[in-house]
Amino acid sequence: MKQTVFRKTGELFQREGYLCRHALIVVQIEYAIRMKRFCLAALAVFVCLGEPIVVKIDKAQPAPEWALWQRHLLKEYWPASQEFVKRYTRPDGTLIWLDKWPGMDGSDDGYESFYNFPLYYALGGDQRMDAWSRLLWNRVTDLFTKYGTVSKEFDSYYDWMHHGESYVNFYFFGLANPYEPQMRKRALDFAAMYTTGANWDPVHKRITSPITGSKGPRFVNTAEDWETHRDVLKDYPLPFNDIPNVTHSKAWVDDKLFPNILDTMNKRMMRADVPLNLAATSLIANAYMYTGDARYKTWITDYVSAWMDRVKQNGGVIPDNIGPNGNIGETMDGKWYGGYYGWRWPHGLFNQLEATMIGGSNAYLMTGDAKYLELPRSQQAYSAGVSKIEGGRTLVPNRHAEQGWYDWRPAVPQYPVNLWYMSFADNDWKLMEKLVDVPALSAAPYHKAKGDDKNEGPWIAFLQGRNPDWPVATLKANYQECLRRLQMIRTDTTPVKDMNVHHWQNRNPVVLEGLVQQMMGGPNHIYHGGLLHVRLRYFDPDRKRAGIPEDVAALVDRVTEDSVRVTLVNTSATAKRRTILQAGAFGEHSFVSVDGKAVGSKHLTVELAPGSVGTLTLAMKRFVNAPTYEWPAEMRKR
Repeated sequence: MKQTVFRKTGELFQREGYLCRHALIVVQIEYAIRMKRFCLAALAVFVCLGEPIVVKIDKAQPAPEWALWQRHLLKEYWPASQEFVKRYTRPDGTLIWLDKWPGMDGSDDGYESFYNFPLYYALGGDQRMDAWSRLLWNRVTDLFTKYGTVSKEFDSYYDWMHHGESYVNFYFFGLANPYEPQMRKRALDFAAMYTTGANWDPVHKRITSPITGSKGPRFVNTAEDWETHRDVLKDYPLPFNDIPNVTHSKAWVDDKLFPNILDTMNKRMMRADVPLNLAATSLIANAYMYTGDARYKTWITDYVSAWMDRVKQNGGVIPDNIGPNGNIGETMDGKWYGGYYGWRWPHGLFNQLEATMIGGSNAYLMTGDAKYLELPRSQQAYSAGVSKIEGGRTLVPNRHAEQGWYDWRPAVPQYPVNLWYMSFADNDWKLMEKLVDVPALSAAPYHKAKGDDKNEGPWIAFLQGRNPDWPVATLKANYQECLRRLQMIRTDTTPVKDMNVHHWQNRNPVVLEGLVQQMMGGPNHIYHGGLLHVRLRYFDPDRKRAGIPEDVAALVDRVTEDSVRVTLVNTSATAKRRTILQAGAFGEHSFVSVDGKAVGSKHLTVELAPGSVGTLTLAMKRFVNAPTYEWPAEMRKR
């Protein structure tokens, strides 16, 4: 009991962000507790809590160019977003679109249209964006509830690639303001849909179908469910090669043959758990970070561990279907491949790499135990093990079916980069070098992906000191993409009836990848449902809000396993600024020291004199704190 009391006292200091600079104070606290001299203990605690950790930067010098570009983007994205919103929504925030929309697809695209708005706010974007991003989320929910796609404020049923696209938007609200009651309640309600009820099999640790949601598992899909997706899927391989009377993917749009595809998928796919469902771990982690409730953590570790066991059972490669009794291939005539969004159909490898990376990273976040990274590592290593060299390039197979491995392509760099960043293990760097041409990747030109990701190569080269021009170049590229999208908006004459469901997301002018990499010192999240795994985030204690303060810019230029180096700039010549740095997006890390001076906290206050520039080297311990959306103590004082 005495040890528990003392441990919790130490945790208080960590949580509140204070430093006991003298070991004598710690000894006094421990001694007082042991001797039951609680008045003395309280006095020692008071002395300790009276010494907040503050670093002062007061050297005035001209702001570097990258800092001015950061502030420019943070300023300009607000009016750009408003031009976008004004063009495509009604005054109440509802998308200007069709009166009816059939099928189970589509709500994800509504949420995706504004998905990074709350992240923009959490980085330090315009104060008004917090309320706007929540309003837009609510209006998308209302619209697709009217269509019948959403019920109980959650997708009625769909797969976790598309759920993942929807709910990255939702997860960012916890970073923006975890004290807003409506989003907090939703986080717990949504998590309950998967920790209890028909979506979850607690005996076999499996999600009961690849198609799940607020209405439970969808064991029998209908033609209407797939109505808006059939035309897309005609351009993908068939899910099976033995569907009665079906020999070509054009059968998706053949009303006579499509029922044969649907019937075969229902019989073989719809009662099996699939790796894609690992993206649901982000939904459960989101609830944990609002509450700290241990049952969410247990759910995540149970589910990820179950998939790790299945990999071992299957000889090192993840099976893509787990039947109702927990058996591999149970609904697939014993085959470990052939599942929904599995090794054969429709995308193959990338879904398995992405889902295992999300699941393994979330379990590591919850526990601080790096063993869970073995799940994504095992699949990347397996992929490397069956790779081949052709034309001087490493090719990996993207699909597996009866004929074995096929569909050879270059590896997607994002997943080995994410694995190495999470582990900082030498072997994972070597695995990345085996899979991708790192020097060539470093020189790759900027390309806007569907999400704000997949431009990790030049950033990695910058961290290694090989790409000094990257900060300004990438911010300019992001801004150019913003301008391109604004031009698309201004010249858009598409009639509403001809707007497809992706119309708006292709025009969202808020582009954040460079800001995330530079300010937070990590890659942006995996688009299909990943959380933000980074080294730093920022708070504005004077305005009591998330995000870097007005006029302040930040550049992380070095990241190691146990340290990060960041330059902070106050671009104002007349106003002083204060910011609180947090170790990790969710406070999961801890600062050991700053420029060699002991810290021992997950928070650090920095005061910047007008026009000042300063560089801090922060020693860290990674994944040592329970992740939480909770703000620093000073931020919670009213």
